[in-house]
Amino acid sequence: YHMTMPSQGGEGAARCMKNAMKDAGLNPEEIDYINAHGTSTPAGDVAETMAIKQALGDSAAKTAVSSTKSMIGHLLGAAGGVEAVFSILSIRDQVAPPTINLDNPDEACDLDYVPHTARQMPINVAMSNSFGFGGTNGTVIFKKLS
Repeated sequence: YHMTMPSQGGEGAARCMKNAMKDAGLNPEEIDYINAHGTSTPAGDVAETMAIKQALGDSAAKTAVSSTKSMIGHLLGAAGGVEAVFSILSIRDQVAPPTINLDNPDEACDLDYVPHTARQMPINVAMSNSFGFGGTNGTVIFKKLS
């Protein structure tokens, strides 16, 4: 990795998501929603898309993904915590937050990014990604209580 850019193939981010699923005892098809790190940078968004595809395999195309940073901006050190709360609220309210202003995504960013408008949908499991400079990555997973 580069100090200020993710690996182009998203390997570290994919490994982080896979480890989180393993720790949670979950399979990719059980992830309903991903709160992406989603900084709207060309390199970062493509790398995260590739990472999600690596981590979730065929399930990636069926998983809702959005960036709440599109609405609140990048809160730097608070971003991970605030986005974890958004992920928990998505389970409570059964709503995937939108990625607003998503008008011209890169061709490589071809997942379901919940463009422009929130989506009412069943969400039992939500994943939240936080990726930092120098390859420092974190993924947390929340599951609806039975």
